[in-house]
Amino acid sequence: MTPDGARIWLVPDGYIPVGGSGGLESHEALCVLNTGPEDARLRITLYFEDREPIRDLEVVVPAERTRHVRTDRTEDIGAEVPRGVPYAARVVSSAPVVVQHSRLDATQPALALMTTMAHPVG
Repeated sequence: MTPDGARIWLVPDGYIPVGGSGGLESHEALCVLNTGPEDARLRITLYFEDREPIRDLEVVVPAERTRHVRTDRTEDIGAEVPRGVPYAARVVSSAPVVVQHSRLDATQPALALMTTMAHPVG
């Protein structure tokens, strides 16, 4: 089976809202689908407006699996991503994958869920 997707993905709009309501905390995730026969080793770089990038964050998505990498969880992403600070992400994969970005904004009782496909560039 031929794997689906691309090896390089860009997410220009990252922003983890501060706070939450109703017992829910706002969060974001890079949702990655690996339909191929081999594990995909991801290398993630986070870019900011006013500080140096966070580079070489490593995540593995097993063959024929999906993984939701929560950017608000240090144990998922491998770094502390600041809340309330705009950022962007570049995902480079050892195998073709599909990347989607989602955000739950729980800062008010009427929750907002946003999701969009990342942009494939290679």
